[in-house]
Amino acid sequence: MKITELDVTVFAWDDIPAARYGNANPVTTSRGEIGLLRIATDEGLEGHAFLGSSFRSVYLDVTSLVRHLKPEVIGSNPLDRERIHRKLIAKTRATTLRAIGAIDVAIWDLCGKIAGLPLHQMMGSYRSRVPAYASSSTLGDKSAYVDSVLAMKEAGFKAYKIHPPANLADCIDVCRKVRAAAGDDMVLMVDPAGAFDYPQALRLGRILEELNFHWYEDPLSESDIYNYVKLRQKLDIPILATEYSPGGFEAYAPWIMAQATDYLRADVAIKGGLTPVMKTAHLAEAFQMNLEVHHGGNSLNNVANLHAIMAIKNCEYFEVLLPNGAQKYGLIEDIQLDSDGYINIAPFDHPGLGAQIDFDLIRHKTLEILR
Repeated sequence: MKITELDVTVFAWDDIPAARYGNANPVTTSRGEIGLLRIATDEGLEGHAFLGSSFRSVYLDVTSLVRHLKPEVIGSNPLDRERIHRKLIAKTRATTLRAIGAIDVAIWDLCGKIAGLPLHQMMGSYRSRVPAYASSSTLGDKSAYVDSVLAMKEAGFKAYKIHPPANLADCIDVCRKVRAAAGDDMVLMVDPAGAFDYPQALRLGRILEELNFHWYEDPLSESDIYNYVKLRQKLDIPILATEYSPGGFEAYAPWIMAQATDYLRADVAIKGGLTPVMKTAHLAEAFQMNLEVHHGGNSLNNVANLHAIMAIKNCEYFEVLLPNGAQKYGLIEDIQLDSDGYINIAPFDHPGLGAQIDFDLIRHKTLEILR
């Protein structure tokens, strides 16, 4: 069996609500572009992935994918997944980890269809559902965080993460107000997205301990491993870092060896696919660490992340990034929270990714096809 075709259908994503996740990320625009990557074999089977998100157009990645990565894939046996991934990683100076990740996810989808198995079973199933947390956008009004956490609690979430204002005083005020509104039974986390320096991060961390927050995510710049070491030595609350730490899978090693974080972070988009996500999970497990899987940026990436979570023990939660309108697009049935606050694999328990892509929507919204 050989891969004979690779193309990306770029289609429009309209009516995206305004959202932002920390000052380092852009505000979403009302209209964006996302891509459906299709990889086909000489035996008629196809694998798919989405590329792009509501705040990152597919055009930032797709040109290098077609120009530099497609030649490395055409003619390969899709079952040689590890060999293909190593060839793609060797091209990182000419492309992006997101482009590599899309190809890797599509090849995993294809392999699952060849085997007739859902991806979580190919990886080695551990569970069939996982608790979820609602993850706020960065809200303009401090009182909006209280409204948001109460709405999510009413919707069935047992855990909630704050993307707070970048001003330290406002951030502290929001954390206090959300804890008071949510009550002691709600699991709370915070993600300042690298907004603070070491003294600010230490002050906030001590307040989070007082408020019994569950984890403290990305308080410092992702390049500031030196001060992460100092911060972790001073605090008892678990630190969650490495979401955007420079480099790919191999770049986790210095974080572990320096004891700079309690948990690792990954997803199929920002780390280059399911292959490095699973390697990272097993690496973390060897050190008795969690790999908390980050939101994937689009619906099909989140399904891929969900399969990975179902195949590992050391991930506590599935992230549901808000608002839904800026995260869910292109599937007939998307990931949903059940009445117990869990995400179930059952709707996607089919060969490969197991998701129903809305091909009619994509045809209607197609802007161009890149080959």
